[in-house]
Amino acid sequence: MIVVATADFDLYHEAVSELRSRGVAFTTVEPGDPLPERARVLLTGPDDDLDGVDTGGDVTRVTATGDDARRAVDEALASLRGGDGRTVVGVDPGTRPGVAVLSGETVVAAFHVPLSDAVEVIRRETEDAVDPVVRIGDGARLQGAKLINDLDDVAVELVDETGTTPYLGTGARGMGDVLAAVNIARRDGERIESREIEPTEGELTRIKARSREASEDNRTIDDALARRVAGGELSIDEALDEHRSREE
Repeated sequence: MIVVATADFDLYHEAVSELRSRGVAFTTVEPGDPLPERARVLLTGPDDDLDGVDTGGDVTRVTATGDDARRAVDEALASLRGGDGRTVVGVDPGTRPGVAVLSGETVVAAFHVPLSDAVEVIRRETEDAVDPVVRIGDGARLQGAKLINDLDDVAVELVDETGTTPYLGTGARGMGDVLAAVNIARRDGERIESREIEPTEGELTRIKARSREASEDNRTIDDALARRVAGGELSIDEALDEHRSREE
């Protein structure tokens, strides 16, 4: 069990909120009070006085402030599991990638965001981690290449995503990308620094068809703009706006 024992109100509030949101069993005590028999991890502030507290050698202390309570909870959970707790981010690429953050074998966060927001989310989730790795599926070549090329400050692996998307039963619509990201995170991949992929004629044709469907004036963007959309540089709406501006 995780025990929160701190006089730091901000840490108490953030840690308790984080633990509750994850459905983790925990309890709280005043700093210096005896620990429950089932205590295995003690979460405190760096200035909390624990003199006289008998941990019996079996309790791991994790210290944090309110600003990094989430990291502390991740560390506490990793300690409970007895694993190394390495942060692994799995990404199922696409126009709205699924992103899953694992600490050891436990999923600690999940996101389903536009491609333009994915890199910021991944950087935020890995910035304080020790030796994190990002594993990106190889299915959506163009979107995956953009993510790989933009993530130049963290280790990235390219993963064979065959069979990672599970069957979705009734009521699970929209969960496929996130669940695939979890499965991708659990597969070893090949370390990669960058990936350059030229969109095929078929991919450009589909993008131009999407621009026509998205515009009110049946407008079709040109090949140059379609290539920028394919590479994730522009959205369809931004490409249409740029196409219109050329006529003004």
